[in-house]
Amino acid sequence: MKVAPIYIDAGITGFESPAAEYKELGLSLDELLIKHPTATFIGLANGDSMEGVGIFDGDLLIVDRAEATKQGDVIVANLNGGFVCKLIDKNNKQLVSASRKHKPVSISEVDTFQIEGVVTRSVRLHRKTKDLL
Repeated sequence: MKVAPIYIDAGITGFESPAAEYKELGLSLDELLIKHPTATFIGLANGDSMEGVGIFDGDLLIVDRAEATKQGDVIVANLNGGFVCKLIDKNNKQLVSASRKHKPVSISEVDTFQIEGVVTRSVRLHRKTKDLL
């Protein structure tokens, strides 16, 4: 992958062409972002409930099924047949949004609940593509 480093300071009036310093990296984005390739899937965030942790509507979520779930992790779960992305509160058996606009959801024995994986990364798309949305 070719990387064009661009260093811009506030107030600068011009800078050297980024093409002048192309560097070849020995890694792919897959290698940089995905720890367990065979246990990882990508989801698309929908809604505003996770903005408090930097996940916005339309972001790509890299979800790793091989990661152990820890208290407070951002997870993707199947709750009663629907996929949700929330913070896991294991102590109180709740799914918590990162927004005060959304109340925590308690998980009870009557719920169908399965953690699908831990969100290890999110990728912001600055230009939406029709293929993803």
